[in-house]
Amino acid sequence: MDISTTPTDLPATAAGPLRARSRIFPWVVFALTFGLMLSDYMSRQVLAAVFPLLKSQWALSDSQLGSLTSIVALMVGLLAFPLSLVADRWGRVRSMLIMATVWSLATLLCALATGYGQLLGARFLVGVGEAAYGSVGAAVMLSVFAPQLRASLSGAFLAGGSFGSVLGVALGGVVAAQIGWRWTFALMAGLGLLLVGAFRILVTESALRRHAFAESPASAEAVATPIGDTVRAPLASLFSSLSVWCAYIGGGLQLFVGAVLMVWLPSFFNRSYSLPTDRAGLVAAGYVLLIGTGMVVCGIITDRVGRRHSIRQWSSALVYCTISLILLTVAFSLGAGPAQLTILALGAVTAAGSVGATSSMVASLTHASLRATAFATVTLANNVFGLALGPLVVGFLADRYGLAAALRLVPLTYLGAIAALAVGRYAYPAGLRRIARLDTGRPAA
Repeated sequence: MDISTTPTDLPATAAGPLRARSRIFPWVVFALTFGLMLSDYMSRQVLAAVFPLLKSQWALSDSQLGSLTSIVALMVGLLAFPLSLVADRWGRVRSMLIMATVWSLATLLCALATGYGQLLGARFLVGVGEAAYGSVGAAVMLSVFAPQLRASLSGAFLAGGSFGSVLGVALGGVVAAQIGWRWTFALMAGLGLLLVGAFRILVTESALRRHAFAESPASAEAVATPIGDTVRAPLASLFSSLSVWCAYIGGGLQLFVGAVLMVWLPSFFNRSYSLPTDRAGLVAAGYVLLIGTGMVVCGIITDRVGRRHSIRQWSSALVYCTISLILLTVAFSLGAGPAQLTILALGAVTAAGSVGATSSMVASLTHASLRATAFATVTLANNVFGLALGPLVVGFLADRYGLAAALRLVPLTYLGAIAALAVGRYAYPAGLRRIARLDTGRPAA
């Protein structure tokens, strides 16, 4: 895999002797980590496509349907931090392979479930397998690219969640309508296991260390030293500034709405527009595709506006949240029809546009030796405040007031995200000074 090599642009004093770096290998890493992210969310979100069938076949309430989604996000939130900490110490590649194998086999168990209890248990195992993948996968992927590409690559990587949701919802609806909902889970499980095999062959810990892109002399030591020998920052540094707290909280709250749209849009189109399961899934997949595309585009814009002044990343995140707050509030206040569909599409583009920016903020505010654990903290916030809470809350509200009424309240969550991001922007310079003291070996006062 070390073909088309060029000398690293790091000075020998920063990273030791000059190493040969492949131009291809980083993109192989990106492609495989992105592919597993697709599999992750295809396995997670395919359930949304078959909500109408499960509701009819097993007589489930909306809150029960919501719990089948939220149990995955809840386990991801609870386990992401400890499992990412283990991956930082034990080996990120090895950990990723085990995670993907677990969630793929658990997805296969979903296909074999005979009732709500068994399906809930299988979904619990899916969450266990997926718990730390987003954080560990992001750390592996970012380690072989230059820092100035962080927001773009983070946005693209996390957009894999939306694209995976698109494929899961679209394929799930079609497959379920043709040969039954159980085959949708079996298909997702097989794809995950194939990607595990490809990753095992092409990516190793030693290759990652050889191609690591160091950000500074201190981080060069962190990424180039074998697992177990690295000088590491204290764990408390993950929470050492007000700005990083605000990045965690603001990023999680802005995903509340995106999570709701990805999970409940198929049911919304089924009920409000009287579309059959397969067509509702395909239409919803189009909107989820807009969410994922928006993650990538907004990440690229964030990198451009923040190239000279990184504080502008906070400003871009605030703009995305404000745009979606306005557009989605208007969309869900309208009745069914072309106007609602158009405004909903525009709001979907920026619905999760801040994810690349918040990931980049956290990366700049935490030490490289704890990068996977830092992204695990992002995952914890994203799941607790967004991916787990959103679908479950809407399920309870829908049982009481109806799905359309519940969705009208959802965009108000952006107000909390805007408040957190505004405070974080104000405190950002102080947070950068704290992490700079860690990089130079001084205590973060």
